[in-house]
Amino acid sequence: MIHASVDVRPASEKDLEAINDIYNHYVAETHVTFDDEPMTMEVRREWFSHYAEAGRHRLMVATESGQVAGYASSSRFRPKPGYLTSVETSVYLSPDAVGKGVGARLYTELFKSLEGEDLHRAYAGIALPNPASIALHEKFAFKRVALFTEQGRKFGRYWDVAWFEKPLGGET
Repeated sequence: MIHASVDVRPASEKDLEAINDIYNHYVAETHVTFDDEPMTMEVRREWFSHYAEAGRHRLMVATESGQVAGYASSSRFRPKPGYLTSVETSVYLSPDAVGKGVGARLYTELFKSLEGEDLHRAYAGIALPNPASIALHEKFAFKRVALFTEQGRKFGRYWDVAWFEKPLGGET
């Protein structure tokens, strides 16, 4: 279980280097993101400019003893106006935070921060296999709605991606 000293708060610019280090671990070591080159800090700062402490697009960090242990985001799902009430969510954890409840704490606070926003659906794409991510999303009432076979290629092979959906705005 997660240590009581973990705090979840909106991300700030000072968190970007740690966020980038966490993400780049997954780029280099796993298939969970289809990026194949580490993200630069210049690109990370531009990415950060899409988030705010209010509105649909949020970025939360979990910290323990002042160190970033992970982050969760709600991002624009698609660029067309008809998709504005949908968000895509993601969670990334430092390797030593995996399995300690940090992802659940991040999602709890992320979804709490989105209450009252004009949102209808949250989506998450999960490159398979990834049983821990599936379990986390199902814990937060996401349901699998699609399976795209061989959707992405990394490390010389194709990977399937399952898409999960969660109703927002008080729906069940």
